[in-house]
Amino acid sequence: MSSSMQKISQQLISAMVVLFGLYLVAKIYVAGQFVVALACLAVLAFGLFVYTSSRAYPYRYLFPGLIATLVFVVFPIVYTFTISFTNYSSRNLLTFERARQYFLDQTYTVEGGKSYAFTLHHDGHAFRVRLEDEQSTVFVSPPLALYKGPIVVEAQAPAAGDAPLSEPVDTKVLISYLPNLKLVSFHLPNGQLVSVTGLHQYGAVSKLYQENANGTLTNQQDNSVLSANMKTGYFETALGEQITPGFTVQVGWSQYSKIFSDTSFSEPFLRIFMWTVTFAGLTVLFAFSVGIVLAVLMDWDALRFRAVYQTMFFIPYTVPAFISILIFKGLFNQNTGEINQILALLSGLHPAWFSTPFLAKVMLLIVNTWLGFPYMMVVCMGLIKAIPADLYEASAIAGIGPITNFFKITLPLIVKPITPLLIASFAFNFNNVMLIELLTGGRPDFLDTKVPAGTTDLLVSFTYRIAFEDSGANFGLAAAISTVLFLMVAVLSLINMRLTKVNAQEAR
Repeated sequence: MSSSMQKISQQLISAMVVLFGLYLVAKIYVAGQFVVALACLAVLAFGLFVYTSSRAYPYRYLFPGLIATLVFVVFPIVYTFTISFTNYSSRNLLTFERARQYFLDQTYTVEGGKSYAFTLHHDGHAFRVRLEDEQSTVFVSPPLALYKGPIVVEAQAPAAGDAPLSEPVDTKVLISYLPNLKLVSFHLPNGQLVSVTGLHQYGAVSKLYQENANGTLTNQQDNSVLSANMKTGYFETALGEQITPGFTVQVGWSQYSKIFSDTSFSEPFLRIFMWTVTFAGLTVLFAFSVGIVLAVLMDWDALRFRAVYQTMFFIPYTVPAFISILIFKGLFNQNTGEINQILALLSGLHPAWFSTPFLAKVMLLIVNTWLGFPYMMVVCMGLIKAIPADLYEASAIAGIGPITNFFKITLPLIVKPITPLLIASFAFNFNNVMLIELLTGGRPDFLDTKVPAGTTDLLVSFTYRIAFEDSGANFGLAAAISTVLFLMVAVLSLINMRLTKVNAQEAR
């Protein structure tokens, strides 16, 4: 009996989940996202099969991970790649239909038209608007929820049996709802269309644009004609003037060609690419060099208080990176930083760390080395412990010194197993946007570029600035750069996996 009840309860839960999933799919479809709704429906069907079919029993444990991978890994990659083939930007956010409707919804105030004083009244959870002209003719709207989107409502003269309106809201409440009221237009029985023209006034308006049979839009005020350019993503005048807002269109490989062929982008891109590679490579080199030297010192048997030193050297790794970066930002301050105060006391130097490109890069390498060497030290300490002691004993008998031991025994035996970690560290620092954003912000900027780009920018921070700080917020171009970065890091990951596999085979 208990097993049958358990089976029934499972079926009820499955039915509830399926119904809720279908409800969400329907809501997504109604919102106009057909592709997303279709994908959600496919996932729902696959999940129902996995959890109801005995043949798919092993996949019940993999299904949540697969869905998480699709949602948080595969979908962002595919979506970014898709955007890179469009002109998607802050000026081209809308679809063609929405941009067209935006123009058709525009109105202008008719000269000499009637004006109406209005008041706003509560009607339960909704509102009603009362209009009155100079001849005391009154019109009242139906209950309104004051939607965020533009709407047109029929307003009628109040009937004799209608319930009286509530007291008008005060000016403070009216001001708070005025942005919503500006989106509400009223059709009056006399054929007029009125919209908000002042704090307490509605005025006669007319549609600014009229759609023609060939799809063009005619401006009712100046008779100019707008036509949609499906290549640029704008409605344009006969003289080629682009009228915002634009709409999103497919532009093919133009975003990628712009990266390498348009000098306004290719010049800073190549310079930033070279600095990114240099920064990641030098960071790995310096952090590994400091880490392995300290690891060798910590392995010295005659060293007293080794545990204390190890703890002190590992502390930089235990402190959250963003805290250490902000502390260093204060230490390197040109006027009040302790580093400049010490340098001025010892040598009279007063470096401008943040405004001199070379010094800003040196500062980044110093800070990143400080953040990275403790981890390298700990890893190298573990690898040194795995080196057979008889190698060092044989070298001691042969009279070989510690420096020769380091270059002939320690370093060669450590390099192979630590190479995958060095490649992974290189890939991480290739995209180390947190350090750049918190310490320099990519600055000082280049003075000869049209796009926002700095001498200390990495490709990832350069992408961020194009996407969110450029005057056009060019998301399509930023997506193309992100795709290039993804391919670079993917190649590094494949190399890392290959080296790891080779090292594992050699270890056998």
